[in-house]
Amino acid sequence: MAARCYAIDFGTSNSLLAATDGVLTLPPIGLDPSAPDPTVLKSVLYTPSVGKWYFGAEAVTQYGEHLAEGRLFRSLKKYLPDPSFSGTHVLNRFYNLPELIAVFLRELRERANKHFDQDVTAVVLGRPAVFASDPTKDALAEKRLTSAANLAGFKDVAFCPEPVAAAYEFRHQLDKRRKVLIADFGGGTSDFTVLNMDRDRFTDRDLLATHGIPIAGDRFDGGIMKHMIAPHFGSEIVYRMPMGNNDLHLPQQLINKLCSAADISFLSRSDIMLLLKEAQRWSITPENSLRMDRLFILIEEHLGYKLFKSIEQSKIELSGSEISHFRFDHPGIVVEEELSATKFKEVSADLVTQIVGALDETLLRAGVKADEIEIVCCTGGTAKIPELRVELERRFGADKLRQHRHFHSVVGGLAERAVALGL
Repeated sequence: MAARCYAIDFGTSNSLLAATDGVLTLPPIGLDPSAPDPTVLKSVLYTPSVGKWYFGAEAVTQYGEHLAEGRLFRSLKKYLPDPSFSGTHVLNRFYNLPELIAVFLRELRERANKHFDQDVTAVVLGRPAVFASDPTKDALAEKRLTSAANLAGFKDVAFCPEPVAAAYEFRHQLDKRRKVLIADFGGGTSDFTVLNMDRDRFTDRDLLATHGIPIAGDRFDGGIMKHMIAPHFGSEIVYRMPMGNNDLHLPQQLINKLCSAADISFLSRSDIMLLLKEAQRWSITPENSLRMDRLFILIEEHLGYKLFKSIEQSKIELSGSEISHFRFDHPGIVVEEELSATKFKEVSADLVTQIVGALDETLLRAGVKADEIEIVCCTGGTAKIPELRVELERRFGADKLRQHRHFHSVVGGLAERAVALGL
């Protein structure tokens, strides 16, 4: 079938692409033949040398085969609303953020063009309900994503909030008109939409409220790292400078980078490494000095991606069991820790509170009480976190919750939105 417009779910963790012929939606295409689900391409890109890029699962494989030489990027979407992040040097040139994201979007477009054997220049892109609570930063994020799409070769660019897209796809499961809450828990954001809908395509007047918060799966991984794993890498080091009497600790800003899958690579900056070396040199206890040795191996051998994949796996295990046996084994680093669901609940409590706070705000904006919601459609892997599930059940009742397709609901809805827009 001929494609006229692409629908792209560019996610913090994963990306998918579907299409329309102007009347019908076409299912997501295979973007990554080496992935367990070829329609899901990890939002990862890697360059070992000038002009050479790898994407998705292949990016991770090539990163290992090249012994972590070059640059690996993940979670680029999270930087869109951040005015302090203008871009970064990649080998011998500077890429601003839209240029870097355009490398990824261009690859999606070229793979789709090859699949459909035609050149498509129209796209509906998903976006969070809220990139940032600051409207200025939210506008900056959409402007940057528009620029990236243009640089990737798209001339006609439209946006659709991701929870609204999920609603387009979910409506086919309804038997009659219902008041529905769509809760989309992704890697970077948690988004909510309240709307009246049935099997027919809904209109904008059916949307009662859309809201969200830039907290989701990656932040839960960061919580595990900060409170359970990072101490093995010297995060709690205490040091005292010569002739000084004060106990010193690593700056919180550095701890935040260490505990972020997207930011940990920035610890390799020369000024940061100098500070870390000084902390190790003047460490009060030999044990903390040994922990810093682990940190330097982690940084210098670019093991952040591998470490956070192990942490993510433990998070998944803790969503279904009381204990996860975490182990990270690399020459010079052996970290073993028994992670408990009780501890995970404790370190995640504030994140859960903020997410359900955004949910409650969505209901308030919609002028709807929780007991008026007839169905709650949950999508995204983070929806499986038990504490979030408990809060949803407490508000709406377990019988109202529906677990929708984790990865494909948004991209399918974006294609439906494209048809509705006449693209």
